[in-house]
Amino acid sequence: MTQHDPAGLNLRGAVDLAALTAPKADPVDAPGGLVIEVTAQSFADAVQQSMDVPVVLDLYSTRSPASVELSGVLVDLVKEFAGRFVLARVAVDANPEIAQALQVQSLPTTVAVLKGQPVPLFQGAHPIDQVRSILTELLRVAAENGVTGTVAAEEDDVPPAPPEPELPPHIQAAYDAIENDDLDAATAAFTQALAADPGDAEARAGLAQVTLLTRLAGVDPAAALNAARDASPGDAATQLLAADVELSTGRSAAAYDRVLAVIRATAGDDRELARLRLLDLFTLAPEGSPEVAAARRQLALALF
Repeated sequence: MTQHDPAGLNLRGAVDLAALTAPKADPVDAPGGLVIEVTAQSFADAVQQSMDVPVVLDLYSTRSPASVELSGVLVDLVKEFAGRFVLARVAVDANPEIAQALQVQSLPTTVAVLKGQPVPLFQGAHPIDQVRSILTELLRVAAENGVTGTVAAEEDDVPPAPPEPELPPHIQAAYDAIENDDLDAATAAFTQALAADPGDAEARAGLAQVTLLTRLAGVDPAAALNAARDASPGDAATQLLAADVELSTGRSAAAYDRVLAVIRATAGDDRELARLRLLDLFTLAPEGSPEVAAARRQLALALF
């Protein structure tokens, strides 16, 4: 359900959880309560719980301000829904194997599990009303599939959201500018942070994200994709804009493939533009992304 109509929930999912749900040598206690912290060792128990009550996985990193924001929204909603679903939080930095199994492209990512099957919901932080609507649709689909259990809704069951990470002043200024829809100021702040520390990975990723948002400002996603469909792979400007749209909607592999096609079909300035764009898009992927690793191999083949 990443960026799609909630009515399009696919109960079958697209991920095989078998590797994570196999019995462990050292069994752990089954989870309980409205909000649980899930590790690779306890993941099988959370999946088992989804046979009775929907389990919503919040895949987060405390290094990501958007993760902190979304975790707060989800904690508020799990209390509001009073036990009709369980919020299972996964610290991806400590449990990368869960993120890999779920094919997570960026953080935060939210995935439901119903009857042991993953159901992609959305990526990124969203307003509470939008998340509430998605969860309402999830519960409707769950009921249609006989998953109608509840858990005890006790206030003490709900732990606080992860603490806000402390950010360097330039980075904080950049995020503040994004919140105020001032992309020029955000670009300047990230650029200043990189000037002070060229190895600042967070500033580099932030600058790539703001640059992406700037390129997409005022763009109709459907029109951009339709134009790319009718254009040749060598139409660099049209194809690269479509790749931006695909990446922004969670289809990173498709975005990488599109840019690689441009690289193969062009030469000179257009080819160099496409190569640099692909490297920028790589910057926005989570560390260890298998899609990036595969695309880097294809890039090497395309260039050499």
